[in-house]
Amino acid sequence: MSARTRPAPPAVYAIADADALGATPPPAAAAAMAAAGVRWIQLRAKRRPDRELLAAAEAMARALAGTGAALWIDDRADVAAIVGAAGVHLGRRDLPPAAARAVVGDGVWIGSSAHNPAELAAADADPEVDLIAVGPVYPTTGKERPDPVVGLGFVAAARSATAKPLVAIGGIEAATVPEVLAAGADAVAVIGAACRGGDVEADCRRLLAAAAAAGGGR
Repeated sequence: MSARTRPAPPAVYAIADADALGATPPPAAAAAMAAAGVRWIQLRAKRRPDRELLAAAEAMARALAGTGAALWIDDRADVAAIVGAAGVHLGRRDLPPAAARAVVGDGVWIGSSAHNPAELAAADADPEVDLIAVGPVYPTTGKERPDPVVGLGFVAAARSATAKPLVAIGGIEAATVPEVLAAGADAVAVIGAACRGGDVEADCRRLLAAAAAAGGGR
């Protein structure tokens, strides 16, 4: 368990993925997500060169200023530190959480992905990990080479195994938000359901409504 006490995340955690958004710039998508009421928004731009990634992160930070939405950065602790992000999410090939902590400082959330029981146990035991993301819950196109689907059973098992804030990710749509939250996730992280429908704000409102109906609030 972390020595830091972190509150439960908001029920919907939207990921502004540069590839999934197509022609829509991530900062514009982030502004639409915030307008819908999303309170955690991540920049994910795995194919962008470093300078383009930093420019997008800076633009997203400006777009979210004053909205009440917190900015997260995928993979890159250095970029998160530069733009003053609220959180950084680390995959298995990114910096170890302790190294990332040295970059971002104690006030920034560090999330870690877990796709199996061993990774879950490691994330739970790591004092620098504040949040654990488990998945993919359903089949997903959010990655070129997705990890095996873990299903709702793994979400429930993860909830029993850790007291840390728990996010479920992977193929989640508005229709499946209630069952994912019921399985024990504090939040659902969404890419396609927020980025690929053609109307980011409307899609996020549907996701938030589904979470609220399931008792997840906003």
